Amino acid sequence: MMRVGAAVLVAWCAAACGGNSGNAPAPQTAPAPAPAPSPAPIPAAPVAASASVPAPSAAAPAAAPTSSAAKPAPAPAAPALDEGPASPDGLARGTGEPADKELALGDAAYDAEKYKDARQHYRKAEKLAPKDPAPKVGLVRVSVAEADLPLDYAAAPHDARIAPLLKQLDAALKLDPEYGAALLERGHLLLIQGKAEQASSALARAAELMPRDAEAQSAVGVALTALGRSKDAVPYFERASSMDRDNPDRLGNLGAVYLLQGRTPDAVRAFERAATLAPNNARYQSDLGTAYLSENRLDRALPALTRAVDLEPTRATFQSNLSYAQQLSGDYERAVATAERAAQLDPKLGSAWLNLGTARAKRGELDQAEAAFKRAQALDPEDPRAKANLEELQELRKKKSASP
Repeated sequence: MMRVGAAVLVAWCAAACGGNSGNAPAPQTAPAPAPAPSPAPIPAAPVAASASVPAPSAAAPAAAPTSSAAKPAPAPAAPALDEGPASPDGLARGTGEPADKELALGDAAYDAEKYKDARQHYRKAEKLAPKDPAPKVGLVRVSVAEADLPLDYAAAPHDARIAPLLKQLDAALKLDPEYGAALLERGHLLLIQGKAEQASSALARAAELMPRDAEAQSAVGVALTALGRSKDAVPYFERASSMDRDNPDRLGNLGAVYLLQGRTPDAVRAFERAATLAPNNARYQSDLGTAYLSENRLDRALPALTRAVDLEPTRATFQSNLSYAQQLSGDYERAVATAERAAQLDPKLGSAWLNLGTARAKRGELDQAEAAFKRAQALDPEDPRAKANLEELQELRKKKSASP
């Protein structure tokens, strides 16, 4: 099953952090004092490496989670067909009927990435139970996996492969408008198209119909965050994480939304747990380093951000984040070199140019700093950071020229 993460998450974060401006919501870390423009706020590190739709998660526990988070409304009464799959990722219901046995075989083949076999079993199930929407959902899942669609939020707004898949899901929902698995997959595809408003409606209903499905809860959180409603997303991510306690992607999503809400200690705890569960995942190291910076814990931030770059040296945002931390430590030579690498890796990453400009300014290289700030401003004329830094640079030049 497709799963919107932080990536996970947060695909929303990848879109915000990896775009032209690099003007993502960010923890406001106080820069080190210096007679130069203040370093640009570091962007929140991409959450699903960012924020892609990761692989299926482990099955959620059978019992409802005990969480302090506000919970979605309980699922309304539904026909037996809508009681939900035996596990969050499976479509089979365990009835033992011939069609359900084919669904179970399809689920097993899908989990093993044997998509040809999965397709055959789902098609057999469809023939045996033509009025059951589950086989149609299974076929859509297989098609998505085989197509290798880009699964970040808004990563494929015009991909021609998505429309036919949505039609297949519409056909499944015509058979049963309240089939949660179909609503969930439909919401995922709409998120890939960048249609967060439409996705949120489908996903919210899926979460009501499948209250024990961690992915359904998490996907609602992704949609709400993409709509700028991160506060409303918190309970969904908390619920998903409570159900799926050892899934680092759930924790990464939760930490990211905590950071957006200014709940930095909670974010640190979530990211620390994610990094412990997946110590070789660069995204969690960068997330953790970013959270440490928000708490002004540079001694811990630098190792985590360095580790992220070591694990994934081609990720521009990770390089940019490390450059900012290096500036805070006073290591301007390394900060310049790291920011230059970030800008080379992604010339459209505004935060890389901002960090390069501030590091250059702190070294007294005012002409090069100005060029970097202007590059950031050209990428996003609405970004106030570039304008503010250019104004401070001008004042610095005036003071320098006025001094004897």
